[in-house]
Amino acid sequence: MRIYSVVLLSFSLLCCAGENQNLKSTEPPFGIVIHGGAGTILKQNMTSETEKAYRETLAKSIKVGHAILVAGGTSQQAVEKTIHVMENSPLFNAGKGAVLTANGFASLDASFMNGETLDAGAIAGVSHVKNPITAAIGVMEQSPHVMLSGKGADQFAMELGLDTVPNAYFITERRKNALKRVQDSEQKKTAFYDPFIKEAKFGTVGCVALDKKGNLSAGTSTGGMTNKKWDRIGDAPIIGAGTYANNASCGVSATGWGEFFIRSVVAHDIAALVEYKGLDIATASKQVIQKVEDLGGDGGVIVLDTEGNVTMEFNTAGMYRAHMDAKGNLSVKIYKDE
Repeated sequence: MRIYSVVLLSFSLLCCAGENQNLKSTEPPFGIVIHGGAGTILKQNMTSETEKAYRETLAKSIKVGHAILVAGGTSQQAVEKTIHVMENSPLFNAGKGAVLTANGFASLDASFMNGETLDAGAIAGVSHVKNPITAAIGVMEQSPHVMLSGKGADQFAMELGLDTVPNAYFITERRKNALKRVQDSEQKKTAFYDPFIKEAKFGTVGCVALDKKGNLSAGTSTGGMTNKKWDRIGDAPIIGAGTYANNASCGVSATGWGEFFIRSVVAHDIAALVEYKGLDIATASKQVIQKVEDLGGDGGVIVLDTEGNVTMEFNTAGMYRAHMDAKGNLSVKIYKDE
């Protein structure tokens, strides 16, 4: 009888252990990934202080969103608050510290997409919205439209009661110097050949998040291209080019030479390869970025799927990027060989 009881107890403990293991394995995956722009980012061109500042700000940004996800918040909340940190930092080409137009002003674009509902919102060419990503979400939630631009978008944001600032708030000495160099090179007709001028096309910050309910969201925010003219708009505010999210496939945020990302419909193209061809996000991203490169463009993407898998694909020397998974593992990288 004693032997039988021991065997029965052992069997019960094994069953419980198995059940607990199964419960553990069925915990919903969640995660978050960000980028702060791609380009010719070389270690030899960056001081240790500057590199430290970028790494610390990337880590600070992504931890904000990750904490929201840990607490059971939505991927939308995580994306918005994470991008706020980067928009408020002068290090990135978004919000404060955005690059300047040919007239010396900041002109900002942003977009957001909800992967559960496929709702989306975007703003382009705003001059006074402190956090453009919030205005993009406002368009999605508070208007019948998907994209608003220029003065109308600024007016809409003001009517919503969003934080607005003088355009001078966005302008930094660093961006003034960059604009001067670009315009000087343009006058000398060296713009096409000068690598610094080519880099003037890069920038942008972005975030993709997966929450505990299995919903994806993606957002992108940018100041666009240094010395842009004629109210030029790049890929960042264009749903399907710079931003896309769909629970049936993945969430994507892009950064790079916008004209090529628009022509390649990069974000949607990656999601379509995942949904319709069954490719994993890494393979799909490589194919699409190769297509961009074949056309003559540069840049990168961050991609996250509903299983928590992540990829950060780019064809430049570097891309500011970071990732945190459900376990809280943090990865912050800048250069290609990291």
